[in-house]
Amino acid sequence: MDRHIRTVDDVLRLLDGLFAPEADRWTAGAASWWDGFYADRSKPVPFFAAKPDENLVSYLDRGLVTPGRALDLGCGPGRNALHLAARGFRVDAVDLSPAALAWAEDRAREAGADITFRCGDAFALVGSDDAAELRGPYDLIYDSGCFHHLPPHRRISYLALLDRALAPGGHLALTCFAPDGERGGSQLGDADLYRRSAGLHGGLAYPAESLRRIFAGLTEVELRRMHDEPRDSPHFGEPFLWTVLLRRGTRP
Repeated sequence: MDRHIRTVDDVLRLLDGLFAPEADRWTAGAASWWDGFYADRSKPVPFFAAKPDENLVSYLDRGLVTPGRALDLGCGPGRNALHLAARGFRVDAVDLSPAALAWAEDRAREAGADITFRCGDAFALVGSDDAAELRGPYDLIYDSGCFHHLPPHRRISYLALLDRALAPGGHLALTCFAPDGERGGSQLGDADLYRRSAGLHGGLAYPAESLRRIFAGLTEVELRRMHDEPRDSPHFGEPFLWTVLLRRGTRP
């Protein structure tokens, strides 16, 4: 007889286990799946290209975000981390996949970029105390495609990470799936994901009003569809993604 549930973390781990193991894309156990995904660097995956998100470039060009300390969540091969470093940010970057980080580190060496890369679960690595490997506060937390791979209960962990690591007046910028037919993410409701106990179907789509409700503690600066960028563009852009820029309030 197992009666071990005592804390919120215990509940979160219990809910993690309701999904089929092969569906895991968010815990440390998912590293091998992501390693397989990133193993072939020549795959024709649009976001494998070494170019930043168009919305990130736009935020910087318009002065909506200015250089400071930045954290790239789920950095993959490092394309956005490299752009942030080139624009004057001090960048920390984290990803579950050793294969993705090896690629990112190769790119950083080639570019002469000074970026701190860490491999593992961002919820465990990022904190505000001396024990954390990556410590805030960060002026910008950038997330290109990490949030939509989290199951509903891990939004709690995500918001807690923002609370402890995002600086007062700092920005969260993310891209995530919009409800857009086959190209967007799954439109199953939160409760149905647990009833079916299978997986996240490639990632979750979010209506705009859901994003506003989840991040109600932050001030919306901009929420729009990502611009459709042609293959030869210096920037990445796919219109089935939301781009969201939010600002944390300043404390008295």
